[in-house]
Amino acid sequence: MSANPYESIGLGYSHHRRPDPRIAGLIDQALGPARTVINVGAGTGSYEPRGRQVTAVEPSTVMIEQRPPGSATVVQGYAESLPFPDRSFDAAMAILTVHHWTDAAAGLAELRRVSARQVVLTWDPAVTARYWLVAEYLPEIAEADARLAALEVVETHLRRDGTSVSVVPVPVPADCTDGFLGAYWRRPHCYLDPQVRAAVSALAMLDQERVGRAVRRLAADLATGRWHERHRALLDADTLDLGYRLVTTTSSTRGDPHRDR
Repeated sequence: MSANPYESIGLGYSHHRRPDPRIAGLIDQALGPARTVINVGAGTGSYEPRGRQVTAVEPSTVMIEQRPPGSATVVQGYAESLPFPDRSFDAAMAILTVHHWTDAAAGLAELRRVSARQVVLTWDPAVTARYWLVAEYLPEIAEADARLAALEVVETHLRRDGTSVSVVPVPVPADCTDGFLGAYWRRPHCYLDPQVRAAVSALAMLDQERVGRAVRRLAADLATGRWHERHRALLDADTLDLGYRLVTTTSSTRGDPHRDR
């Protein structure tokens, strides 16, 4: 995966990838009492908590230019080499970004180096593979997921030096405002919009001929009602577990984060 994929697919990202308040609440809760937070792979600033001192790190100029006025101070840089001393922050957050890093192990080690607590939103590929869009239309997504750094990698590299982690499911609301891959599970017609697909890296980075064929099949199934017949049970659901997981370090033998300040 490119170290900087959003230089090519990030245009329009801020419009379709607006933070969902329910997911934001889970992230804010996971940050605990942290006063200073580094947001790595920060993008346009989604989920940066208010009421805390946030520093953003983002490699893509395209994404940085879409950050709204009043956003946290942003440093252009990479997860694998954060330009901060050890223990500079109470907490580090990385939201649906680790799979884009060129070296996930190095990036996660950097999160641990510069912060006392880490909060990472990722996904479980085994669950995501069962999502109807993947299982019925684009199994290529599951094939690509197998090569990406997701839940297992995040857990492995955060659980070091006596650190334990908690893993919490992040259910996706039916009206989710953050247009990531699974956001439209009850709004399948949204996947027919090329601008929506362009804001979903899992779709934007696939072979577009394959995506086009899948979208045409989905459009036909929606037109005939076949999709609704197969997924009638989803129409009354308010949330769905699509494999998104919030991984948070919960304890460590490394000592007081304020010790060296």
